Amino acid sequence: MSDAWVVVLVVGVATMSLKAAGPVAIGGRELPPRALRMVAALAPALLAALVVTQAVEDGQDIVFDERLAGLAVAAVLLAFRVPILGVVVAAAATAAILRAL
Repeated sequence: MSDAWVVVLVVGVATMSLKAAGPVAIGGRELPPRALRMVAALAPALLAALVVTQAVEDGQDIVFDERLAGLAVAAVLLAFRVPILGVVVAAAATAAILRAL
């Protein structure tokens, strides 16, 4: 077995162990309201971090290019509650037009 597969198996077992630890530790009890608010805020924060990282990162460098303009258009359209399909199309079109120029 190669080193890569050993790493994959170890990470897989560690992931399953961490995911199982929560229900085992908490059991049938409810989380406190403060913890519930924190958990609810975690997914959007992680998604935002992923999107921004993909928009301004190029290998090892930080770059500000047409992807960031597309992200800005998406943010503005989301603020105006435009449907998500329109947001995606407008952001992609913005990035494509700027890249073509």
